[in-house]
Amino acid sequence: MTNYLDFEKPLAEIEGKAEELRALARQNEEMDITDEVAALDKKAADLLTELYKDLTPWRKCQVARHPERPHCKDYIDALFTEYTPLAGDRNFADDHAVMGGLARFDGKPVMVIGHEKGNDTKSRIERNFGMARPEGYRKAIRLMEMADKFGLPVVTLVDTPGAYPGKGAEERGQSEAIARATEKCLQIGVPLISVVIGEGGSGGAVAFATANRVAMLEHSVYSVISPEGCASILWKDAEKMREAAEALRLTAQDLKQLGVADRIIDEPKGGAHRNRTGTIETVGKAIKGMLTEMDNQGPKELIQARRKKFLKMGEKGLAA
Repeated sequence: MTNYLDFEKPLAEIEGKAEELRALARQNEEMDITDEVAALDKKAADLLTELYKDLTPWRKCQVARHPERPHCKDYIDALFTEYTPLAGDRNFADDHAVMGGLARFDGKPVMVIGHEKGNDTKSRIERNFGMARPEGYRKAIRLMEMADKFGLPVVTLVDTPGAYPGKGAEERGQSEAIARATEKCLQIGVPLISVVIGEGGSGGAVAFATANRVAMLEHSVYSVISPEGCASILWKDAEKMREAAEALRLTAQDLKQLGVADRIIDEPKGGAHRNRTGTIETVGKAIKGMLTEMDNQGPKELIQARRKKFLKMGEKGLAA
């Protein structure tokens, strides 16, 4: 059963009527509803195109958070072979909100790291809804150090509302862990590619996305704070999240203009959740292309290019 977003309610009605007719036809094989169903399907397709033609920033946030959108584990299972998960930060615990390990991409060894939100109630609780604790970032640091030691490209998949803000996380040095992970991204002498596949929230995302190449899915978002959090701070009213989303410039299109994102990866009509397989294949092609761009770059060149990229960030938007 499709989960419809609030702005998709008219579409839900049309697709619901078409499905009802199909159900009737299955019960009564003599009933011919071909023309009626075809008309409804065309109407639904036209409406879907219209709804997604020019999404507002807030609607993009909703699409980026869609529960049926492909998550990190889906990409790893489909795009990477011989995946060997590595657990723990060698200090406190293993954080299930962050998954990562050794794998092969396109036949070549890589290190893949990402946020995992989970896909049902049990797994979402286990994964803490993709909100990493300090041990998650320290695990990522450990894996990046290993990749640097063995000369393996690093691919990160970003999908988090932000780092976990709980008391225990703060006691164990949440901000320090995020800062160290961001620092490690800048230090490693191997290609580092990041893809924002859903939400890129605050420092929790930056810690994985301080990369040579940052790609964003068409309807993903990347911001210093969630629209609801921003609205609560600026207007003392979380219901002003639509205004906050506009002000934050968090869409892939805005961030490409600002130089934060290097590439926008197209999504199927209606969002990644409407064609999960197609979306994953497109992301795989983008990762392959970005890795190829850095084939002949050495460690010093990669580090210098990465640092220069982040020092220049925002100049495009200011110049415009």
